[in-house]
Amino acid sequence: MVAVAIVRVRDLFAAGMLFAIYSLLSAALFTVLDAGDVALTEAAVGAGISTILVLAVLALARRYEHPTGGHNLVALFVVIITGAVLVYATLDLPEFGHPDNPAQVHVGPHYIEQSYPDMGVPNMVAAVLASYRSIDTMGEAFVIFAAGLAVFALLSVPPRRRQSGIVPRRPLSDSREDEPADEKEKPDHE
Repeated sequence: MVAVAIVRVRDLFAAGMLFAIYSLLSAALFTVLDAGDVALTEAAVGAGISTILVLAVLALARRYEHPTGGHNLVALFVVIITGAVLVYATLDLPEFGHPDNPAQVHVGPHYIEQSYPDMGVPNMVAAVLASYRSIDTMGEAFVIFAAGLAVFALLSVPPRRRQSGIVPRRPLSDSREDEPADEKEKPDHE
């Protein structure tokens, strides 16, 4: 219901807040599935940092979405085909939580038996994240850092005067508002 509301709402501030709610609901789902580390990451990045960045962008852009006038049927077709392929790919997956799944038979017992002797860390989740998956965790940190730098770089660029979607801040008394920028700078005696 929240995802449908995000798509339907035209107020971009409300859409940003709904994205934060969606992220918190996802974090709650991860918590129910006993993935506490993923839940914390989703809550911090999805609901926290992303919401702050969306609000920072809304400080520069218009608050309400203006429809472009038509639907992009090619994009809809690509989304439907991609969704169908993804659903088809999930049909081959083993049943969730089944005791004969490869993760339950091979990987899980190895971590349970060997995490403390291999790493010397009593917390098994910390041992897996910090030792067995340390390169992957470091890669995730690099990706989040690079995304933060990219967003900072995009937000630090000053907006152009007539850029689409950017509302220029001008005083109400400016009577030459509709003139192009070149004509405003010309002296009156020419």
